[in-house]
Amino acid sequence: MFGIPQRIKDYAGRYALVDGIPFSLPVEATDSPAFMAVFPINAEKAKQFLPANIHPLRLWKKALLVVTVIDYQKTTIGKYIEYSIAIACTHGKKPAPRLLPGVFMNWFKTGQYVVDLPVSSPISVKGGKGIWGMPKHQANLDFKVSEDKVSSQYDLDGQLVTYLEITKPSKCRLPLKTRASNYCSFRGMLMKSDIILSTKLGLKLFGKAKARFVIGDHPRLQGLKELEIEEAMMTAYMPTIFGTLDDHMESWFLDFEQLPQQAPQGMGSVVDLDLSEEWLAPPNAPIPAR
Repeated sequence: MFGIPQRIKDYAGRYALVDGIPFSLPVEATDSPAFMAVFPINAEKAKQFLPANIHPLRLWKKALLVVTVIDYQKTTIGKYIEYSIAIACTHGKKPAPRLLPGVFMNWFKTGQYVVDLPVSSPISVKGGKGIWGMPKHQANLDFKVSEDKVSSQYDLDGQLVTYLEITKPSKCRLPLKTRASNYCSFRGMLMKSDIILSTKLGLKLFGKAKARFVIGDHPRLQGLKELEIEEAMMTAYMPTIFGTLDDHMESWFLDFEQLPQQAPQGMGSVVDLDLSEEWLAPPNAPIPAR
């Protein structure tokens, strides 16, 4: 069910050249560590971050904030860190019932709506944003693994935007194969892309899930503070993932009750980006004490 389709396997040994970016096919990432934390949030307040026809996935009365950081070590476009801040969601005219979208993911078009997606390199911005419509932008990022914790800091303009830290599990043996859907807004369109993941992870749930998520002083994500973020209900660490992007994406018009007065960010934000793999300096803004 979650294996790589034969049509994607058939691309092996072939190439693509999109917006000046060369790709060997399929588009894959290997040998890359990742970690994530999931936090219950206020479902009604989560709606303000979501466009029409995207609804918060409700776990009983709560929605879910999903923060995922991947240290991409081997990709077609070089090394980079990706720091995803998203809200678990469903796609459709009406909100889905509680809980069921976590099981019947295809039926309810379950995925995550990406609120912010900083990355390390300009080429990752150019490809991810220009081709797949992901809201990527370059920022100061790191990815640190010690004996007992995994963490990542996200700075912008010399200020802390967010910081995520989880307790590192002692064992990572649970196998996982899944298809994950990302919904994003770009060019006045709702974009959906899929990645097929294969990994082994260490998983902690509820009281055993220990995470610290800090929202800094930078104005970019101050709105997250209104979500009433609770203690983590799940954390996971994956020492290495294997991910394959699907070979197509879907898009729909973003619709509004009235004509927007301001044009959304469009292709002009990426057309002049080069193919640089250069990172910004590591983040160094102070992290508030507990």
